[in-house]
Amino acid sequence: MKWLALIVLLLGALACAPRAQATTTCSITSVTALALGPVDPTGSFVDASATLNYQCTYSGLLGNLYGTFVTACASVSADDQGSFAPRTVVNASNDRMAYQVYQDAGRTTIWGTLGNASYPPRVWNTSIGILSNGAQVTGSLNVYGRVPAGQSTLSPGSYAGSLSTSLTYSYNEALLSIGTPPAACNGGGTGGPLTAAGPTMNVTASVAARCTFGTATDLLFGNVPGLLTVATDQTSLLRVTCTNRAPFQLGLDNGANASGAQRRMGSAGQYVNYELYRDSARTQRWGNTLNSDTYAGTGSGSEQTVTVYGRVPPQAAAMAGTYSDLITVTVTY
Repeated sequence: MKWLALIVLLLGALACAPRAQATTTCSITSVTALALGPVDPTGSFVDASATLNYQCTYSGLLGNLYGTFVTACASVSADDQGSFAPRTVVNASNDRMAYQVYQDAGRTTIWGTLGNASYPPRVWNTSIGILSNGAQVTGSLNVYGRVPAGQSTLSPGSYAGSLSTSLTYSYNEALLSIGTPPAACNGGGTGGPLTAAGPTMNVTASVAARCTFGTATDLLFGNVPGLLTVATDQTSLLRVTCTNRAPFQLGLDNGANASGAQRRMGSAGQYVNYELYRDSARTQRWGNTLNSDTYAGTGSGSEQTVTVYGRVPPQAAAMAGTYSDLITVTVTY
């Protein structure tokens, strides 16, 4: 009975002991880079993730008999332009790619900062029990990133930016770990609120030059008098979509019936000469030698239409028939 009374008295004394003899400290220890990877401006959205690591330490003279309960808020800043929605990364040409950082895997809750009503911080709880003087608890939070689709005007290059982080926390130190976390990270506990600056989260992305060939309309010269004493002109259209600011070249081969460099349409062993040009005056022959006789253009991120100018020149009379040829188009970028 005397021992029991002594224990009860000791517990009573400890209950009155000042909490200042114990200390709870928390911080963000590291943040991995958010590498958004290659982005296709005409494709779908791109998802990536990073990891935010944190640590809390509990220590003090009476730490072995007290536990601590922590409510923490991790904040992730706006981008370099002060924007939360969207955040952007930038390339060497000062083009900006929109992206976003979310708290959840469903990418519905934007990760923001303490005190921001529209874009709040990530809030969570942790604790350290009794008999844990000097103990640390560590953990990690996933950072969910996304580059939205519909950014067709992005140009090729490497994009980069950074976001700062910080941690605000409050805590309750409770005898024998009989307690609960504070209602908020910025108040309501026996300790705090405290704010610690965290490391910078680097954000990167890239866009590669890309072209996709759409369609080519047939070049129809129509019904041509068999004597072929005058030139017959017609046009065709090529459609191509290339990354904004990406240089490209369109080349045309000599066709399936060529004689050397002379393009020819064929019919049952008979041929009609014709030619393809890059200009309406029909002075610039269209071939497939890069940087020489190809069509050179620059992508806009949208479909572009290029005209092929065809001509059947005056030549010896040809037998009646349906003449045709097949040209292969090459896109180089």
